[in-house]
Amino acid sequence: MFEPPFPPYDPTDKSGFSYDTVVKRWPVILTSIVDQLHRENHDLQLYSQHASDPEQQKASAAEKLEEGKAIIEQISKVKYQMARDHVMEPIPQDGEPHVELYNSELERLAESSRNTWFTAPWLYAECYLYRFLRSMFTQTKHWHDYDPFGHQKLDVFRKSGNSIYRIATMMHELGKEKSMIEANPENLKVFFQEMIQMCLWGNATDLSLLTHMSLTDIERLQTVEKEAQTARQAFIMRDDQEAAWDQLRTSVDGRVDFVLDNSGFELFTDLVFADWLVTYTPYVAKVVFHPKLIPWFVSDVTPPDFKQTITSISDPAFLQSTPTPEQQDHLNELAARLKQHVESGVFSMSVPLDNPLGGGGTGKEANFWTTPVPYWNMATYDNELWQDLRKSSLVIFKGDLNYRKLTGDIQWPAWTPFTEALGPLAGSFPLLSLRTNKADVAVGLDKEKVRETEERDAKWRVNGKFALISFAARS
Repeated sequence: MFEPPFPPYDPTDKSGFSYDTVVKRWPVILTSIVDQLHRENHDLQLYSQHASDPEQQKASAAEKLEEGKAIIEQISKVKYQMARDHVMEPIPQDGEPHVELYNSELERLAESSRNTWFTAPWLYAECYLYRFLRSMFTQTKHWHDYDPFGHQKLDVFRKSGNSIYRIATMMHELGKEKSMIEANPENLKVFFQEMIQMCLWGNATDLSLLTHMSLTDIERLQTVEKEAQTARQAFIMRDDQEAAWDQLRTSVDGRVDFVLDNSGFELFTDLVFADWLVTYTPYVAKVVFHPKLIPWFVSDVTPPDFKQTITSISDPAFLQSTPTPEQQDHLNELAARLKQHVESGVFSMSVPLDNPLGGGGTGKEANFWTTPVPYWNMATYDNELWQDLRKSSLVIFKGDLNYRKLTGDIQWPAWTPFTEALGPLAGSFPLLSLRTNKADVAVGLDKEKVRETEERDAKWRVNGKFALISFAARS
């Protein structure tokens, strides 16, 4: 096992973001789940009292109501214990993966009195929280497949209509000039960089994304639009776009993997990037998407989320927007192409498309992503996954949590080389991390640039305004 030379981040440091997470963010998340369950239970209660359905169905609803009340009590108990820094309880044997992994680590932490909510390593505690929450639902009869964040994910996605229609129109315009774009590889490079920018800032729908992407606007992107690029560049603390592009160009009909982050609009941008790779470049013939098997960190993509995203954009009534007929046609065209990619196998998930939450035996290919294990130990904990990713032309890790796991959420000096922070994972496969900064860990940075940025914005590590595009080559 790789042992880093620095300690992990933990909430004992009151000046760190991890402390604020335990004190503020997690209680808010737990409260939102309780509120949603109260609404669900209220509807169940009304149904059991007033529905004219058969008594058997009403009895089932009443049974589900009692289970819902019990889950609320359990979550409220966790919230109470968290606020008072109680010892974290072992995860019950619920029939789903990783119980022993989490509990054995909890026992190890107990040996050094680091098994409470404020003393455990932040990365472990946060993963434990979502796995513990999952256990509450999976042990029930009626809530087993319930995603407590499902309503929230759909609501946010529904409000992203304007950006979705704009990107769909961009892809339509791109299609009309496909042959001219392919005639000049430098044009492909420009689009590749814009696609990376879209995916990098994909969870911020108020940013300007891909506003000039037709062939006639390439010159503007390279000249006038450089002002916009420069403005965004000031917030990218590390930029390995050139190295990532050089890597992609070495493949022919290759495979790209996306280790996914957020569902909704961010997943939509990932799908658009993937569509561009297989439709407009000779470098990629297949894209594999890696979801989470359980509701994870509120908004991460699960198999049902992946399937529902393509279904949702195919439904004109889903998005809260008023498109023109042309915009709706453009989105229909894009949605149909994405659906065709899935049906033909050009797009696939690492697990079956209809994989249920939890997965059981059918989803073991995605089990690793919901462990607390840093990715540098991937070859030890899931050698099958590690060997599979070694077949990829490029593995794109999306978002902040994947970055924390790539670097172990360790207190590395910010100028530590990225490959050093990756530990034994470095060199296993071509790796691109796209991450907006929402946690303290950051590596591969210039020491002087760090100093200047901290003078400009002391919260640059955690406020989501700054970003890292980090690439590591295959050995």
